[in-house]
Formats: sequence, structure tokens, C-alpha cells
Amino acid sequence: MAVSSSSMGAIVARHSGIWHAPARGGARSAVTEIVLPIALAIIMATLGLTLTPDDFRRIFRAPRGVVIGLGNLLLLSPLWGFLVAELTGLDPVMAVGLVLLAASPGGAMANLLTHLARGETALSVTMTAVSSVCAVLTVPLFLTLAIDHFDAPLGDDVSMLGTVVRVFSITLIPLAIGMTYRARRPEKALALEPRIKPISLAVFALVVLGAVISEFDKVTDSFAEVAPAALLLNLVAMSASFAIALAARLPERSATAIAMELGVHNSTLTITVATSIDSELAIPGAVYSVFMFLTAGLFARVMGRRNAAAGAEAAAAAPA
Repeated sequence: MAVSSSSMGAIVARHSGIWHAPARGGARSAVTEIVLPIALAIIMATLGLTLTPDDFRRIFRAPRGVVIGLGNLLLLSPLWGFLVAELTGLDPVMAVGLVLLAASPGGAMANLLTHLARGETALSVTMTAVSSVCAVLTVPLFLTLAIDHFDAPLGDDVSMLGTVVRVFSITLIPLAIGMTYRARRPEKALALEPRIKPISLAVFALVVLGAVISEFDKVTDSFAEVAPAALLLNLVAMSASFAIALAARLPERSATAIAMELGVHNSTLTITVATSIDSELAIPGAVYSVFMFLTAGLFARVMGRRNAAAGAEAAAAAPA
């Protein structure tokens, strides 16, 4: 079903005249138009299997943490992308790619790392779910703003409506399919979840690896320029969001979840959208993916110990 939904999005976009296929040759076009959308659809459908309507209702039950987290993820993160791109003097196309990455929603890996860090996993899941839905509008919006701001030579290749249709077809449709299956067959969905998650992780790794291999010369040529910007964005976004959450007097477990969502983006979405416009746009997302697991893994290790210790102290202090 994930395959047919992504194909449907491609057909709609082509016939409405809003789809741009990169003129990079048949093989590259096939990867861009077929393989990457299918890979992302698999990942999003897998995410859908883990979600229930209750994950969205959390916005109303515990709005403070969700609003602060989503404010960081949907608004501040793209702005950090603009700032870092300006400070590091990135090439216009690379700058747009960095903002595109910063505007992408959190991913399922952020949920897993939040769990390992003993953070508030429920908050992380809610942020991932809501940001994935909002991505239909936020990703095209910040992509268009970045192209205009940096005067990148991509304007003729990008349609706001086309990007909306593409993001909708490769994110929300598979996500809805996964959630529908979970709602109708909860026991089977729960049984499938631990089996599909490793597949989803493998697909993610293959997407990043494929993006690097397909543009190996450009990645190596641009690495010295892009790597410092990608690492700086990751550190600034995680540190600032953690500090903002603590300043808002959220518990450290909630701050952990928010920082992890800011650090671990759905770079598969970034790469898929980027390569549909220009393959060079995917380079910042691919480079960022290398760093985000290193920094997020270290953060998870540190916060796992702190949150565990805090939990033990709270349990000891509680009346018997």
C-alpha cells in the first residue's frame, strides 16, 4: 500500500504540471522518483504503526510541553538553519539544503533515543506525530523562503504546490495507512512493530548511504564546507532547545525529549524532497545524518544516567 500511495502522489503531481524531475539521467531519475519515495513511505508507514489518536490528543491534555517542543521544532529549528547558514557562509544551494533539513520533522529514531535516554518518550512520540503532519506545510514554506533569501539558482525548479503535494503523498498517506492498520488490527500491529523497526532503520541507512554514493564526488568536495555548518546546527538546536525547556520549568525528562527531537530529524524526508529538486540539495542532510547519531547518542548516554538518578531519588523520597 505504501508503494501505491507514493506512486499516486507522483501521478497526480505529473498530470497537474507541478512535478519537477531532475535531469540527471535515467538511473538517477528512477532513484529519485521511485526508490526514495518508496523508502520514505515504508518509514512513515512504520511510524504510523506506532501511533494512535491518543498521541495527538496529548496536545490538549498536556499542552505546555507539546507547545514548547513544537515551537522549537517547527519555528526555531528552521531559524537556526538560516542563522547557521549565514554565519558559516554556505554556498546558496547548500544553505537551502541546510534549512530544508532544519525544517524537517522529528523521526522515529528520536523516539528510540529518547527512550534510551530515559526521557519522556510519550512527548517525543507526540512531537514526531504532529510535526510529521505539519511538515506538509512547513517544509515547502521554509524551502521557498530559503530559496528566496539565499537567492539560490533553484527558483524555476521549485513549485510550492508541487512540494506540498509531494510531501503529502510520501508522508501523510503512508502515515495514515499505518495508523489505520494499527486501529483496525492493534494486536497484529503491535506484533509487527518490533520486526519492522529494524527494517525501517536499515532503509534509513540505505537512503543516506545511497545519497552519499550517488553524489560522492560532490559530497567529498563539499564536506569541508558543509560539515562544520551541519555539526554547529545540531549542537545549537539541541543545546538551545534543552535550555529553553528548562527555562520554561519543564522536567529534565521533557527537556531531554525536546532536545532529541531537535537533534534527530527525519533526514530521509529531507533527502527525498531535496533530490526531487536538485541532488546537491541532499548533501547537507546526508552529512548531518552522520553527526546527529554521534551527538544524540552521546546526549542519550549522559541524560540516561541523569534521568535514571533523578528517578531513583524521586522514588526514594516518595512516601511509602
